[in-house]
Amino acid sequence: MSAPSMTLYYNTASPFARKVLVLLHETGQTARVELKPVTVTPVAPDAAVCHENPCGKIPALCLADNNVIHDSRVILDYLDHQHVGNPLIPHDGSARWRRLTLASLADAVLDAALLMRYETFLRPEEKRWGEWMDSQGEKIARSLAYFEAEAVTELSSHFDIASISVACALGYLDFRQPNLGWRSSYPRLASWYREVSERPSMLETQPPA
Repeated sequence: MSAPSMTLYYNTASPFARKVLVLLHETGQTARVELKPVTVTPVAPDAAVCHENPCGKIPALCLADNNVIHDSRVILDYLDHQHVGNPLIPHDGSARWRRLTLASLADAVLDAALLMRYETFLRPEEKRWGEWMDSQGEKIARSLAYFEAEAVTELSSHFDIASISVACALGYLDFRQPNLGWRSSYPRLASWYREVSERPSMLETQPPA
């Protein structure tokens, strides 16, 4: 087996990195990528990551030619062009825009959940903003309600960019925001997630307990 030709800067707790890992598993590309774990927060960047990616965010993917691409959406698009199977991001037409829009909404859930995490984990208790937390929770609730009412059937049709993104978002809510108890309010979404969470790609990329 040849040595990995790319390096992924990632953290096992990052849901955005998890999306990339799931795609690597689903497309049979795990052997092509060396995993380099790093720990970063908005107030504690990693020097090596910043050298390759000025904003200091993960995931970041160093290619064989030493160019670095970052933002999970860019990395996913790149990797989806590197395998011979069916694309996980439709190449054109209305399906492309619909699946990417669903994936973008899932990313919005992650953004809100991460902001809630930062507010409670990084900010001193006396400086925490309850109204801000409530606003992020409302964003999550509106998004999950949309998936429940408008998208479960679509998500069930293919495990692609949209399904991967939604599954990783729900997994992150379980990991960092368990008190939201989202399953009772969105039973169809919960049933779908229960099934896809048993996929090997999801089991192999679970965040730490």
